[in-house]
Amino acid sequence: MEPIKSRREEYADATRTALLATAREIFTAEGYQQTGIETVARAARVTRGAFYHHFDDKQALFEALVIDLQKEAASKIAAQAKLQPDLRAKLSIGAKAFLEVCTEPSYRRLVIQEAAAVLGVERCRQISETYPYGLLIEAIKGLQQRGEFDVENPYLASRMIGAMICEASLHLEQTADSALLARQATAIIDRVLGAFYRDGS
Repeated sequence: MEPIKSRREEYADATRTALLATAREIFTAEGYQQTGIETVARAARVTRGAFYHHFDDKQALFEALVIDLQKEAASKIAAQAKLQPDLRAKLSIGAKAFLEVCTEPSYRRLVIQEAAAVLGVERCRQISETYPYGLLIEAIKGLQQRGEFDVENPYLASRMIGAMICEASLHLEQTADSALLARQATAIIDRVLGAFYRDGS
């Protein structure tokens, strides 16, 4: 059984949750650079002292938010993939679920567009490979080990396929007919994945 939290612990959890939820909304609308700690704290209705109790600075808040977004992304992808009967179907559906995640405004702006500049490329890579990219890497590795995915470097293939999906999501934002472009993007994803299958299917 999990230990029962004290009122102080419950309040601390609620404060942290409020800061993250508020930061997600404001960072998505205004951008990381344009948003100050005071703005987030005031909107979350907490003091600056409460903010610094949970986060060392604005960058630490942003990193926690990116981790939360990546956890949510991995959860959504895994939920879709687990409904499929075999590993190829899991990979295909998982890739399409990742495209859907990438089109969500907070994920697109904070994870795809801003995270590398704020946290650095290496830290972003570590976070992504712990969560959504990790699922993609493991799926492709699994198919390769079974002799079904014809690629020498499954890690590189996973990173490149994931980058393609992220790039497609940015185009979806800019088009008047996002539904059509989404169908075209998923068709391309299927063709790219299919090119690696040993039987060509």
